[in-house]
Amino acid sequence: MMSTVGSMKLVGTIYVLLQLELLLSNYCGVVVAKHVGLGCIEKERHGLLQLKAGLVRDCCEWKGVVCSNQTGHVEVLDVNGDQFGPFRGEINASLIELRYLKYLNLGLNQIRNNENYCIININLNFDISFYHNGILELLGSLKNLRFLDLQASFHHGRIPNDLGEIPHQLGNLSHLQHLDLSSNHLVGAIPHQLGSLLNLQVFHLEYNLGLKFHDKNPAGGEWLSNLTLLTYNSLSVIFSENWVPPFQLFTICLRSCILGPSFPKWLQSQKYLEVVDISDAGITDAVPVWFWTQGTDIRFLNISYNNITGQIPNLPCNIATIVEEQIFRNSFVVRLRILDLSKNQLSRNDNTLSGEVPSSMGSLLELKVLILRNNSLNGKLPLSLKNCTNLVMLDLGDNRFSGPIPYWLGRQLQMLSLGRNRFSGILPQSLCSLTNVQLLDLSENNLSGQIFKCLNNFSAMSQKVFSTIFKYSNLLYPVGFGKSVLYEGYDLVALLMWKGAARLFKNNKLILRSIDLSSNLLTGDIPEEIGNLIALVSLNLSSNNLTGEITSEIGRLTSLEFLDLSRNNFSGLIPPSLAQIYRLSMLNVSDNNLSGKIPISTQLQSFDASSYKGNVNLCGKPLDKNKIKKPIYLNVALGFITGFSGLWGSLFLCQNWRHAYVLFLNNIFDTVYVFMVLKATKFQKWLRGLLVTFLAP
Repeated sequence: MMSTVGSMKLVGTIYVLLQLELLLSNYCGVVVAKHVGLGCIEKERHGLLQLKAGLVRDCCEWKGVVCSNQTGHVEVLDVNGDQFGPFRGEINASLIELRYLKYLNLGLNQIRNNENYCIININLNFDISFYHNGILELLGSLKNLRFLDLQASFHHGRIPNDLGEIPHQLGNLSHLQHLDLSSNHLVGAIPHQLGSLLNLQVFHLEYNLGLKFHDKNPAGGEWLSNLTLLTYNSLSVIFSENWVPPFQLFTICLRSCILGPSFPKWLQSQKYLEVVDISDAGITDAVPVWFWTQGTDIRFLNISYNNITGQIPNLPCNIATIVEEQIFRNSFVVRLRILDLSKNQLSRNDNTLSGEVPSSMGSLLELKVLILRNNSLNGKLPLSLKNCTNLVMLDLGDNRFSGPIPYWLGRQLQMLSLGRNRFSGILPQSLCSLTNVQLLDLSENNLSGQIFKCLNNFSAMSQKVFSTIFKYSNLLYPVGFGKSVLYEGYDLVALLMWKGAARLFKNNKLILRSIDLSSNLLTGDIPEEIGNLIALVSLNLSSNNLTGEITSEIGRLTSLEFLDLSRNNFSGLIPPSLAQIYRLSMLNVSDNNLSGKIPISTQLQSFDASSYKGNVNLCGKPLDKNKIKKPIYLNVALGFITGFSGLWGSLFLCQNWRHAYVLFLNNIFDTVYVFMVLKATKFQKWLRGLLVTFLAP
């Protein structure tokens, strides 16, 4: 009983150190000021402590504290900063008294300890630095602990023991099932003592720095299979060439870890893989043939952002027929849903960075996402891809594909990116069938013809209903098992020209509805049907040969934020309806043949003059105020020069005209002279008569 009472006092000491601002509500303990504004005045803090001394409340009823119904011992202490808000203060070394604690969550707080034990010095960014080994001894003594969450608690520096690595004392927590050290700046080797955690089911190490693991480990490598998430780690996995893991994995998530430069051969021993993410792993090797033939259940494969060379997967053009059949008949080909090979140096020929997409791709019947962006692929798209009727995202941008755009593109496509290739021919009417398309990028090709008038078929762009480019639940894959199953999201990325620059949009930001037909050879005018796309956010038709007036229907695109019509041959007035698009943040109509005055509105006058440059007959703010006068002066000067040179040039060239002209001028002069003399004589006579009348007596 004394032990139980001691534990309750201990909880009071620790708990209130973390939750001062809730002191008078439900909590007891030592006070720690939350650093907001000037903070708690020391004298008043002591007053609150004295007030607290007279309050009594069962610690098992405190929020975040759970006691055993049978023994009364504290088993759960959850003061996660994400739940209560970050706290600052101290953790007393008496934490060791909570020997029956099974769940401890101190993540996302700002804690420090006294100098006699250790210092956990966390600033407002949850940065933490450890000195001494007190906190490690404390944690290592909680032998019954099953859940330990230190997420974002060691965000700066390292947890130093003698070697300056992850504390080996954590290996004493033999009952531990869940360990979270994610979102810190941990470095150094993963200690082999963690191999003693035989009950560990979930181990989070993602979002750390230079961690290392190698197979020369006295504890063996079985426990490595419990490292549930290692993504964004810069983890250096150092294995001998012939190392064979003593386990079988279903999920491998080593994104942004260092596996290269060679392709990891130990993957060949894994026969039950369903999820493989080794993107951004520093691999500069070729993908071996066995990798594409062994997987029978792979649904998610991401090897993007490496420098992988060699043949395109599933394209064994120079491999034995029996191997080729194994690839095509394998259920890996049938069940794969996401394939991301972007930003590599893949090719069909090992010696030249070129090649075509293999017809075997058409066997990926369940494929939903195909990303081959930023490689050196060329040729025409294989007809077999029309079998991939479930495709939702097709990104082939930044390659060297040529030929016409296929007519058979899947109707389920929500994103189609063929930009920055060498496609040619007339813009196909078959694109009208893409009723679900939200991102259409055909920029920087050699496409010709007119913009199709079936734009109102793009129903996804005609409805102001929130929908992502791809349901996020379809991009999640399971990590872990049992009650600890988590879901790691695939980073769906789209490259778009946005406000004059190429930008990457990820996952939930892909709510943009965008059409980019820029830098082609398109002719004709903008169809009026464009006005039906009321949910369109970005429209880029720049650098084509479009003519005619800018349709007034464009004013109906009230969701438009980006509009680029520059470097075309548009003429006439800027439609006043354009001033009704209040969300427009980027406009460019430069280098056309527009004329007249820019419509007056707060929106259109807010853009820089460069948005309207290159239109000689265009005037009004924000262009130069005198711009309209310059053509008038120029016309007057040209008229005067033309008339003057025409008159005197004819007289100089023709003698008869010159004599007639001189005689004509003499006659006019004589007539005017006689007229003026007669008038002057009459005026003199009238003036004399007037004077005589006034001067007569």
